[in-house]
Amino acid sequence: MNETESLTGKMRSLVSARRLALLATVGALGAGVLFVNPDFVPGSRQAALLAPAYAQNTQRPAGFADIVDKVKPAVISVKVKVSEDRPRVGTRGEDPFGQGSPFEFFFRRFGQGQDGMPDQPQNPRRRQFSTGQGSGFFITPDGFAVTNNHVVDKADSVQVTTDDGKTYTAKVIGTDPRTDLALIKVDGRTDFPAVALGDKAPRIGDWVLAVGNPFGLGGSVTAGIVSARGRDIGAGPYDDFLQIDAPVNRGNSGGPSFDMDGNVVGVNTAIFSPSGGSVGIAFAIPADTVRTVVAQLKDKGKVSRGWIGVQIQSVTDDIADSLGLKTDQGALVAEPQSGSPAAKAGIKSGDVITAVNGEPVKDSKTLARTIGMMAPGATVKLDVFRNGKTETLNLTLGELPKEQRLASRGDGDGERSGRSGDTKVPRLGLTLAPAGAVAGGGSEGVVVTQVDPDGAAGDRLKTGDVILDVGGTTVNSPADVRKALGEAQTGGKKTVLMRVKTGQNTRFVAVPLAKG
Repeated sequence: MNETESLTGKMRSLVSARRLALLATVGALGAGVLFVNPDFVPGSRQAALLAPAYAQNTQRPAGFADIVDKVKPAVISVKVKVSEDRPRVGTRGEDPFGQGSPFEFFFRRFGQGQDGMPDQPQNPRRRQFSTGQGSGFFITPDGFAVTNNHVVDKADSVQVTTDDGKTYTAKVIGTDPRTDLALIKVDGRTDFPAVALGDKAPRIGDWVLAVGNPFGLGGSVTAGIVSARGRDIGAGPYDDFLQIDAPVNRGNSGGPSFDMDGNVVGVNTAIFSPSGGSVGIAFAIPADTVRTVVAQLKDKGKVSRGWIGVQIQSVTDDIADSLGLKTDQGALVAEPQSGSPAAKAGIKSGDVITAVNGEPVKDSKTLARTIGMMAPGATVKLDVFRNGKTETLNLTLGELPKEQRLASRGDGDGERSGRSGDTKVPRLGLTLAPAGAVAGGGSEGVVVTQVDPDGAAGDRLKTGDVILDVGGTTVNSPADVRKALGEAQTGGKKTVLMRVKTGQNTRFVAVPLAKG
């Protein structure tokens, strides 16, 4: 073989290798393509014969059209009319994201103003009413529908428009500001298309479809995934939101998010948005919460919540160490209210509630949400950690008072510092006096009259705080505090737990033990 023939053979081998690589690539992209003819000419008779087979065997990206066809008819646009002398939808009242809220510029409800534009102040001399828009969805064929409380709150009239363009008058059956849910009813038909609430929580990463009325553009569909679960966004004690990244905007409020089976997994209610538009972070009320609330609204027009009557706080690492807990989970009881179900069941200050009916309690929010979703009169079993041991207490839930006042943390009174009889506790950086010796100090505990900001307790207590007990021991004098600190240190504790009263609020504070 001469040199020319050798080169020709190598080129043929290279061409064959390239064809094999092409076949492998095409085969990976479409299993229906089994052979590639190098003489194949697009547009020829051969191409026309092969095209149907190619189309039949090539996989296409999965779409959502079948699900949309199934669920979209049940989604409605909600339009409300509100008197101008009343708070506007989605601004004040029960809406935690309204004007003056610390979340005002970050979290936004989706109420929408007239003519598809965001809510704007109106001239009261020219208009007597303002309008707002949102979304909702039918849950029964006879016209019961779910939306957000802030969409219909204080509305003088409510109209809904169905997917086929027909408009109906609706009435508000009941609202629940704490979860921002509302139930409305359209009369006159028993054949409305309806959707079901999902009976299982979605997983992070599952697909969701959001359907609603953004900017007045009814029947809009967007897709995304569940980004997170159990989000606490500061809206209230029952925060347990799904976070989704399906684009939702003003007017989507009250609309549903669906799973791939066409079940409602959440009701869209808020977005994180410095600009007011979608940035891919939206929050939806989970279906299990919706089911519980809507059932009560339908039955009696309001929601009654369980109540045990305790001031609680979450367990921190320092608190867990002070109490001998293995983990920093649970709800620490700062003080049971007199005559409350908790007090009657024997719950005491310093107890840590670790489980309700066998379900672990992660923190104080978990306990409040779990109890709040139960009916008054129900009997529950609480696992309580006390003095290094866990015991189970049975408790009958009361009903959450309508005006459940949250005690605020009071400011210290400068008149309480620098009095005779004050005693310094150098290891904590505190100056203390018996409560009875300080004007307004009460009759129990020891008042903090001065705080050294560089002391061990400098960033945890302040002037005017009343220390009620230290390490589980009641204290009524600075000497009692010193003694309790010494016993804690002798027992090998790194921190000591103090029960402290500030204003009307009682809480536990874990203070590190300084040497000396």
